[in-house]
Amino acid sequence: MAVLRVKFTKTKRDKLAQILWILNWVSVVSGIILFSLGLFLKIEIKKHNEVMAKGDINSLPNMLISVGVIACIINFLGGKICYDCSDANKFSRWKLIMLPYIVCTFCFTFCILVGALMCYTMRNELEESLYLGLRDAIKFYKDTDIPGRCFLKKTVDLLQIGFRCCGNNGFRDWFEIQWVPPRYLNMASKEVLDRLKSNIDGKFLVDGVPFSCCNPSSPRPCIQYQLTNNSAHYNYDFLTEELNIWMKGCREALLDYYTGIMRSIGIAALLIWLFELSVLIGVRYLQTAMKNVLLLGDLEGESDGWLLENSFVETAKYNINIIKNLGKANQISTVSGMNDPNINVQNTDCDKTNITTKSIPAAR
Repeated sequence: MAVLRVKFTKTKRDKLAQILWILNWVSVVSGIILFSLGLFLKIEIKKHNEVMAKGDINSLPNMLISVGVIACIINFLGGKICYDCSDANKFSRWKLIMLPYIVCTFCFTFCILVGALMCYTMRNELEESLYLGLRDAIKFYKDTDIPGRCFLKKTVDLLQIGFRCCGNNGFRDWFEIQWVPPRYLNMASKEVLDRLKSNIDGKFLVDGVPFSCCNPSSPRPCIQYQLTNNSAHYNYDFLTEELNIWMKGCREALLDYYTGIMRSIGIAALLIWLFELSVLIGVRYLQTAMKNVLLLGDLEGESDGWLLENSFVETAKYNINIIKNLGKANQISTVSGMNDPNINVQNTDCDKTNITTKSIPAAR
């Protein structure tokens, strides 16, 4: 029994074809929107690519860009098909293409759904990429004279100023690395030498942060060094007083920024998927209705359209059997006593010259 059977008159078929023609052109615009969203996300990721570890982060924008381009092509073709379907004579040339087109469009709409879901499931991958990338960027912050790393100081400073953050997880990350370049250390100073000797790795570690961590909105001048030393500053208590540096880590700040962008893109992609799915259902009804008109032979009469010709269970079983039987057509059974019914070969002796052959009907 057909699923969601609907009767169509000629007027209804013509109106459906015209509406689908318009909707397919709207779908072309939605494809352009998907392409633009993917391109926008790719550019935003590229802006902070230096503080991200290499991974699969670009898979989402690349997928959105690809799906957007495919959407424009498929929906342009769909508009042409639906326009011709208003005429039964023109539909005949699309009759064999309609079903493969619907299957391809269904797979395409599924890709849009996958892209929408990826916008909500890539947070963990993004967080790991930011954690590793920021860790290395902060680690090489001092290497302003080494090619390939000299830009990281400027990158991290602009990042901390722009996103109002400090460090990877927080400002204490700067306490664990040497972020002051060696050429700016006074090696004649006893304090510097003592700090270098007190560290097992010979690093100059201080309880201070770069200037880019300072909060310019604070009424008090920025306390950049000796953050944990109360006696080093007047009227200062490290444990109770709110510090005048950014407290949020840059990983959290960037994660919130990209998560907000991907959520918005996910909502847009989900709405486009619902729209594309509704257009696909309409095209399926138009295809079945026009097919039945040709079978009935009455181009002006009523015809049935449906979503599935058989029930969901029967359709699933039929498709599963097709998948199971793939490749079996080229196999020849070697079991004794069993012959392939598709092969009609007569056994003949090698000595005989007369071989029985099938007569070929003459062309008329």
